[in-house]
Order: sequence, then structure tokens, then C-alpha cells
Amino acid sequence: MPASPRDYPLIRAGGPFPLGSYPEWGGVRFAVASAVADAVEVCLISEDGTERRIELAEHTFGIWHGIVPGVTPGQRYGYRVHGPYDPARGVRCNPAKLLVDPYARRISGDVTSIADTLDYVGDLMDGIPSRVDSLGSVPLSVVTSPGGADTGTKPEVPFEETVVYELHVRGFTKTHPDVPARLRGTYLGLAHPVVVEHLVRLGVTAVELLPIHTISSEPGLRDRGRQNYWGYSTLGFFAPHAGYASEPGREIEEFRTMVAALHAVGIEVILDVVYNHTCEGGAGGPTLSFRGLDAPAYYVLGPNGYDNDLTGCGNTLNGGSPTVVRMVTDSLRYFAGELGVDGFRFDLTSALGRPNGGSFDPNSALLTAIVSDPVLARCKLIAEPWDATGEGYRVGGFGPQWTEWNGRYRDTVRDFWRGAVGVRDLAYRLSGSSDLFAMNRRRPWASVNFVTAHDGFTLRDLVSYNDKHNNANGEEGRDGTDDNRSWNCGAEGETDDKEILDLRARQARNLVATLLLSTGTPMLVAGDERWRTQGGNNNAYCVDDETSWLDWAQDENASDMTTFVRHVISLRTRAPALRQPHFFDGRPTRSGEPDLVWFRPDGCPMSDENWFDDSARSLGMWIDGSESLSRTRDGELVSDDSWLMLLHAGADPAEFTLPAERYGDDYEPVLDSNSPDGKPTEPEPLEPGETVLMPARSLLLLRARR
Repeated sequence: MPASPRDYPLIRAGGPFPLGSYPEWGGVRFAVASAVADAVEVCLISEDGTERRIELAEHTFGIWHGIVPGVTPGQRYGYRVHGPYDPARGVRCNPAKLLVDPYARRISGDVTSIADTLDYVGDLMDGIPSRVDSLGSVPLSVVTSPGGADTGTKPEVPFEETVVYELHVRGFTKTHPDVPARLRGTYLGLAHPVVVEHLVRLGVTAVELLPIHTISSEPGLRDRGRQNYWGYSTLGFFAPHAGYASEPGREIEEFRTMVAALHAVGIEVILDVVYNHTCEGGAGGPTLSFRGLDAPAYYVLGPNGYDNDLTGCGNTLNGGSPTVVRMVTDSLRYFAGELGVDGFRFDLTSALGRPNGGSFDPNSALLTAIVSDPVLARCKLIAEPWDATGEGYRVGGFGPQWTEWNGRYRDTVRDFWRGAVGVRDLAYRLSGSSDLFAMNRRRPWASVNFVTAHDGFTLRDLVSYNDKHNNANGEEGRDGTDDNRSWNCGAEGETDDKEILDLRARQARNLVATLLLSTGTPMLVAGDERWRTQGGNNNAYCVDDETSWLDWAQDENASDMTTFVRHVISLRTRAPALRQPHFFDGRPTRSGEPDLVWFRPDGCPMSDENWFDDSARSLGMWIDGSESLSRTRDGELVSDDSWLMLLHAGADPAEFTLPAERYGDDYEPVLDSNSPDGKPTEPEPLEPGETVLMPARSLLLLRARR
């Protein structure tokens, strides 16, 4: 529809803050940032597509703002920006492109024509702006009312008690037979009682949701008939993705209902957030919002106006820009406050600590703004400590308030159980990675331990494939890492060989038990407890089908693994010594022994020479529970039994001699990875000095009683 002329019905200017669209007396106040614009219009879009343009005449602090009378919640709108068009300087004002409000709480629709969204003609640097109007081909912002259903009381689970469960809102319930069909794959599906019951029975304390901010897939994926299933392609940092609502348009209400349902059973909600780049891609990509408003304020640009790509996704949001710092912290506060979210996992966080594309600084403007904010400082803050540059891997390098995904933990545990390394680095990972996190007085729970994540093999595939099998992604197998540190146990992929299948199941139990019994914060991936496979695909980011969805069908292997995971989480929950909030340091305890002792298979403590034996495949870990330094919620110290964990990654059985009497009057087996459900087949207590025959590649946990 042709646009009507501009009009000027503003009755008052209103203030520039907060940004976004807010119902006020008599209308709606609009405020949007652009330091490069000469004029900004808010464009009201009717149901039939008719557009009404209204100029925002007030300009304060680089923000265009004004109150438009007669506008009510539910109104669809966008912005048009007038000003210089000079791609060589990165300035891309083009009023032909209707732009999404970066602060929109709701976003309706999706891109229907990439060609219509391009703001240039021919070669970008020719500087010829496109005159094709993008209205009708782009998503629209929607005015919303504040408030909504109560999200409940935040559980505030201490980090040392936290067990994280990473899941995809759509994929988690898409095939669940007990969830009504209209709710499957939605926020309300995740809130359904049968789903919540599964989480409670499993014993996890937090769900970490893959991105739920509004998503718009990259042009390359659209060309291949695919979409960004994982969601790491953000268009709106304030708007929950409408595709996960059972009733589009009610995504905010449904999101709040989901949070309330999880809070009611003591489960926290952590969001995976992508503040390092946007869906607009590189300089030649679509103009949907940020690029058309003020590209130099949002993105790290080179001297030629092109995006400086530190993320591998085409562009990089500039963590040194006040516009970005304000937008990110406003977005986080909105979700933590109004929508009840308990914490955030930051994708490619190293990029956020590189203002203007420079060197990494843990005290950079954006990272400092997050941890110093009085609302956000109370949230769980989890960094993915790497980006796409050669110097981007910064594990252990963040400030005291951050926890971090510990990729070193993943690699070491995988390598140990496939028999590729000795035990020296393993000991650091089992005991909280003090070599990475103790230097700036962080706690062991700063290490978020994991052996699988959404990115990479599932647990089942980790023990079933040596190589990635990614043809379904449409990139001829070029995508995804080749550094899987996996082992197929003797056959690539599916097999009927019972010996191989038994070994795979035991290896999976070894990995899970190691993860959940290590000091630190464990993270599981949804479906691993149900023996989920992706057919060897280690990068299923664009595969929205049964490959990525959880299979809820009854299956003996799924049942056994679920039972095993529940058993180990239950052990961890009941054993404060296994999840201590302070690092082991050799301090003497009430028992008269150090807080931690490492043992050789012969029952003697490890020597310095033993640690440097790269052929070692066996290790004993004794933890004194008489002075665990764990506390109740009221702050009282709690005592526990002592524990002995025996890990044997050798290809042949091995004998372990149980430590001397001063470490325990007897040793009660409580977990055996050789058993499908983890319960020892011979649970009778053993005497100090007795020999235990460990099967090849197995783990045994014993309670050292006094």
C-alpha cells in the first residue's frame, strides 16, 4: 500500500527514556536511538497494510522520541530513518527500509523477501541506495502493555547445589505423547505438568533454554530451505520468539506462565542470550533494524565500513558502544525483572569483552555494566569464554562474578575415558579446576562442567561415532568441528553387536557419573538421559525435525539411562562433600587427614612421579566429608561421609586396593557404572586393604564410613 504523507499529531514530546514503545496517558510514547539520523519516522501499520508515518521531532541524547495520541497496545509499527547514506563510513540511513524497533517487546511476522531488505543496489560500496520499499517483506514491532501473570518466587538455588539442564523449547516437547498437540514445542508445553514432573524426578535445579529472543534466519539458510533451529540469529533482544507460543501474539503471557510453573517446583530458568551478533549478518546482508538505525553505534566496523567479524556470524555488536551497553543491560533487566528469569548464559562472551574489536578485557564496559547492575548482579551469570578469533579462548579469564562453560573439562574427560591421556589434568577437572578459577578468588562452582552441549555430539553419539555425519545440514559436511574427541567403541554408528552396545552404554555412564560427581556446576543436555541420537550430526543447528527433537517413546535403553542419571543426581544432592563450595587445598580436617587424597591402584597416595606417567589410566579420589565446608541455606556447616571414587579407563580389568583404615573403617559401594541402573550388584561393605577388580573402562563410587 502507498504510504500517506507525514503528519505531526504529537501532543507532547515525552522523555527519551526508557527506549521502546510505552503506553502513556492518551497514546504511546516512542523512543529510538540513532546518532546519525537527520529525521526518524514512526510508521503505524494497519491490519490491511496501510501505513501512517509520523515524524519524531524531539531529539535528546541521540534518541528520537515523542508521544503519538490515539495509539493503543496491539498497534504494529516500524521506523524509517532519513539521513546520510555512505556505506564506506558504515552509515546506512535509507527510509525505504522499514526497521524493527530494537526495544520491541513483541515482533510479528518474519522476512518474506531478502531482496527487498537489501538497502543497496549493485555493489555495496557504489553507494547507491535501494528504493525498494521493504514494507510487507519484513517483521513488524508491536506495542505491548506492561505486566502480566505472576512469575512466582525465584528459587535462588545456591550455585553449589545447581544442576543445569540445557534444552530447546521447541525440540523438548515436540513429540511428547502426553502433551496436547497444540502445546507441543511451546512455552506452555514446557510448563505442562507431565514435563515438569520429568524435570523434578530427574533432579535438575535449572533449565538453560537455547535462545528464545526473536529469531530471523540467515539468508544462506533460507536459500537452502532451512532455518536457524538453534536460534543463534537474533532480531529482537526484548521480544520472546513468537514461534514458541501456542497462540502467536500471546508469547509474553505464555513465557511468564512457563517461568511460573518451573519456579513453583523450585527450578530456575536460565536463558542462552546472543548479544555478540545479530541476524543482519555481514555488511552485504539485510537491513532489518540495527544497521539502518545507526550501524556505527551497534557494530564493530572496519575503516572501509565493512563489519569486523569476531563471531563467525558476519557481524559483531560493539561492547564498547554506549548504545549497545544500554541495550544489552536493558534487555537483561527486562527478562530478569518483568519476566522472572533467574540467570543468563552468554553466547561467545569473549566478544562482549572486546570493545571496538580490540583485545579482551574482563573489565570492559559491557562486562562491567552487567556485573555492577543491582538487578543483574543477583542473577546467575554464565560465560561461554570464547569467540571466533585466534585469541578468543579465555576460559578462566573472566571476573569474580562470572561462571564459565569449561571446555577444558569437556575435552579432558572425553580424552580420559577414550583412553587418550593420563590422569594429571583429570585431577584438576574432577576437583573444580582450581588451576583456572582459583586465582581471582572464585569458587569451584565457577566451573560449569559438561561433556556434551547442544553444539556437538549427543552423549549416545559421542560413544557411537568417530566422525561427524552432517550431510543433512546442506553444507556437504563442511560445517561442524572435527575435534570431537569421541570413540565409536568399535563400529561407526548403529550396530547390532551386543558387546559394542554394552561398552557404549558403560562409557556413557562413565561420562555422566564423572560429570555429576566432579566438583563444580554440572550441565546436562536434554535427551542424553533418554539415549537420544542425532545420527552422528554434531552441528544440527538448522535441522528442525526428529533429528533434533527429543524422542519420548518408551525404550529400554532410554529407561535405563534415565534411571542411572536420576540415581547419580540423587547421590550428589545427598552428599555435600561432592559439591563443596570451596577448593580443596590439602587442609587437615577433623578426621586428621587432608581434605583430598589421590590414590594409585595399589592403594598408596600418588607421588609426583605418578602424575607425569602419561600411560596411567586409573585414579582414586578420596574426599574427606567430616569438614566439607558446605552449608545449609541458613549458613550452618554440614558434615558428610567421606567418599572414594575409583576411575579406570584402561582396556583391560585392573585391581584396586582400597586405602588404609585411617581413610575409612569400611567402604560401601553406592554407584557402579558397570550396572545399567548404577546400583552395585554387590553392595556389601568392603574392608580397608581389600582388592576390588575393576572391569575395563568403569567407575565405582564408595562411601568411606567411620
